Amino acid sequence: MKNLNVAWIVIIALPLFYLAYRFYARYIARIFQEDDRNETPALSINDGVDYVPTKPLVLFGHHFSSIAGGGPIIGPTVGMIFGFIPVWLWVVLGSIFIGAVHDFSALFASIREKGRSMAEVAERTLGRNGFLLFIGFTIIMLLMVSSAFLGLTATALTSLVPLKVMGLEPSQTLLKTKLVEGVINAKIGGIASTSVIIITFFAPLLGYLLYRRRMSAVRAAIFAIVICGLSVRIGISYPVSIDPEWWMVILSVYTLIAAGIPVWIVLQPRDFTNSFLLYGGIATLLVGTIAAGIKGVNFSAPAFNIAEGSQRLGIIWPILFITVACGAISGFHALVAGGTSSKQLSREGDAKRIAYGGMLMEALLALGVLVAVGCGFAFKDYVDIVFPTSPGVKSNPVLAFALGMGGLMHKGLSIPNYYGTIFGILMVEGFVVTTLDTSIRLNRYLFEELWTVVFKSPPRIFRTYIFNSFICVTLMFLLGYYNAFLLIWPVFGSANQLLAALTLIAITVWLIVKGRRFLFALLPAGFMMVTTLCSLIYLLWRKYLPGRNLMLIGADLVLIILALGIIWLSVSVIWRKRAYSQQPDSS
Repeated sequence: MKNLNVAWIVIIALPLFYLAYRFYARYIARIFQEDDRNETPALSINDGVDYVPTKPLVLFGHHFSSIAGGGPIIGPTVGMIFGFIPVWLWVVLGSIFIGAVHDFSALFASIREKGRSMAEVAERTLGRNGFLLFIGFTIIMLLMVSSAFLGLTATALTSLVPLKVMGLEPSQTLLKTKLVEGVINAKIGGIASTSVIIITFFAPLLGYLLYRRRMSAVRAAIFAIVICGLSVRIGISYPVSIDPEWWMVILSVYTLIAAGIPVWIVLQPRDFTNSFLLYGGIATLLVGTIAAGIKGVNFSAPAFNIAEGSQRLGIIWPILFITVACGAISGFHALVAGGTSSKQLSREGDAKRIAYGGMLMEALLALGVLVAVGCGFAFKDYVDIVFPTSPGVKSNPVLAFALGMGGLMHKGLSIPNYYGTIFGILMVEGFVVTTLDTSIRLNRYLFEELWTVVFKSPPRIFRTYIFNSFICVTLMFLLGYYNAFLLIWPVFGSANQLLAALTLIAITVWLIVKGRRFLFALLPAGFMMVTTLCSLIYLLWRKYLPGRNLMLIGADLVLIILALGIIWLSVSVIWRKRAYSQQPDSS
């Protein structure tokens, strides 16, 4: 199957996604009793900071770029080591029956609970102990995701690519170069660095035009696209070169600031701007895939590579299912749905397109990544970049994807490799930064909620955003600085998927209390719970204990204990509440 035409990956998936959105999402909406006559929290509270009624196009851009981040790119790129068929099966089936269900349900439950986070929804169903366990688990998970992406972002923003890899001669003048050990390298990461900086600085202006000058969404989109284009052009001429360690410091300071200012000033407009890079990237990947398929391009990666994958990452079950996270299911999405999107949704009818539709689009992105990495360049080069064995060389899946995209665009659309490589790395960079600032902001919310439970009257400083953000940023920096990406990513994936399972459990209990059908949430919850707990035990036994990595051993053990506590509470509540499951919902 190594010679499978690349177009089949998308051709088979698209009708499955359409049928799922058309019928299964509608079925779930009926269970939640979707009704546009219900006033959403964005309208009923509307505080101008977190609760802000938002145009559907803008909210979709913010939600999609927040949930997508680098996850649906990094996960399939790393997971490709198992072969493209296992990854394809997990992305398609996982997103339809687990991931999109999780996102849609989390958003709706949060809307019906006045925009509360999933931790607060858990408190309503599982009690105070459930809240404490859930919030403790979530804080650790967000720490893992921000730490993983901090180091990954710093590495990618400083990426250097030999000119010969992109098919460029040493005499070329398009890209700025740097000589490293006698090899001329293009400053690909520097182009992305410049673009990220420019887009971030223009975000407050776009936010002002949208919310103070009432600019239309269409004009705002045109303005955002122009900013994207200019940032890339300037980046090619003036790539920013900063050491990875300094990038980690700069990103930490940025996230500290972004975590507390109103969402419409930086977070939302920057996500909206970046979303067009991602939309363009998805369109390019799909068109490139179909064009490559018409030209007869096949996969260079193996269809199944389970033996090598098991050697480098771990046994395919459960490791594949926690490595490829965001393209199939991600607990982080529930935090975005309950932390920001539910506070901005203006109409219940938009929840399906934003949550269920957003997850399917993320899965489509993951499939495009699968094709690019699987056919864009030699599989041996992929292994050397993502799983390096040379001392001091860091894993760089962002670069692997960028090179794969360059190869796909060249094979499918006859576009020179270097254009596709530049676009690929730009496509990723805005979103790994988005993941950072969104996760720190969400973690800040959780710490604020936690102190209100721990203290009857929290000290004044504990109620300030700067104090809670500083805790999050400091922990993120320390964990990301002292641990390599390939060490953090598996425990992040386990925590992320376990949070998804716990969210589905909380939603199941919520539905039982409301007297509604719940198997559509309970069944995927059970599968993800078993898978992720097994992955945590496997990582602890096979990697962290032998390596004596105290940070990751501690995180792994705490996650297992918290998860078991929530399971016990959930079973207790379900046992008590099951008798009332047939009562009609009065809400």
